[in-house]
Amino acid sequence: MTALPDLPRGGEATRASSSRARRRPPLGAAETVAAAVLLLVVAMAVAPGLLAPGDPLAVSPVDAFAAPSLAHPFGTDESGRGVWTRVVHGAGASLTIGLVATVIGTGLGVALGVLAGLGGRGRAGRATDAGVSRVLEVLFALPGLLLALVVIAFTGPGAVPATIAVGLATAPGYARIVRSQVAAVRRSPMVEAATVLGRRPAVVLVRHVLPNALAPVVVLATLGLGQAVVWASSLSYLGLGSPPPAPEWGAMLSAGRTYLAVAWWMTVFPGLAVVVTAAAATVLGRGLARRGQGGRP
Repeated sequence: MTALPDLPRGGEATRASSSRARRRPPLGAAETVAAAVLLLVVAMAVAPGLLAPGDPLAVSPVDAFAAPSLAHPFGTDESGRGVWTRVVHGAGASLTIGLVATVIGTGLGVALGVLAGLGGRGRAGRATDAGVSRVLEVLFALPGLLLALVVIAFTGPGAVPATIAVGLATAPGYARIVRSQVAAVRRSPMVEAATVLGRRPAVVLVRHVLPNALAPVVVLATLGLGQAVVWASSLSYLGLGSPPPAPEWGAMLSAGRTYLAVAWWMTVFPGLAVVVTAAAATVLGRGLARRGQGGRP
């Protein structure tokens, strides 16, 4: 009688995990700088008063359009409000919208991806997989930002609708990747061995399929955070997100475009905040992805 394959014991799994951890290269200089930038943005969002103790909404007409100086490092806007103070305090709104949108996108994407990836067996499973896949293909036919605009057309403008719209627009990308990961892990020898040994389907799903299939989602969410911040700022720039005079980076960009010829700092510094945050999230996410692949590009 052919012996059934044994699943990896705890010690063997630990040794294998330790071996993989030793093979993972450390974060490079670019990833370290990106992580430091994101930590600074988080500090700005959590405790903006430590870096910019002023009121981001306080107006001072006599200081309007002041160029960058020691008193106002990023200059002032048309109402005399410090751009540095508004950029720092705007990190909370921009980062919160990006984080919540990423959570919405990953949560919905994981749900759809697991639902489709577990299908394929039986008529009902194949129908579920085909139905979810067709929905994802339709959503992929629309650019992400355009899909967000379609959602806002039904919900109306505002910070909350913009957050939901960005989350829904990013969900198809997560769903497609999770679906392929779940389908691949489900066909792996490890899962087949657990099934042959009589493990319950729920146990196999929780202990073997989901941990291995959802591991890349953390890296994808790091990459998606930068994209979500850019899209949320784009919606605010179009007047569909946080309304003025809220200190939000996209809304500040929209307000500064009118005075670009006479007060370039009103647009440049909020724009740099968006670009640097998105770039840092992308660099860190790609670094984590390389570590997960053992250093392969």
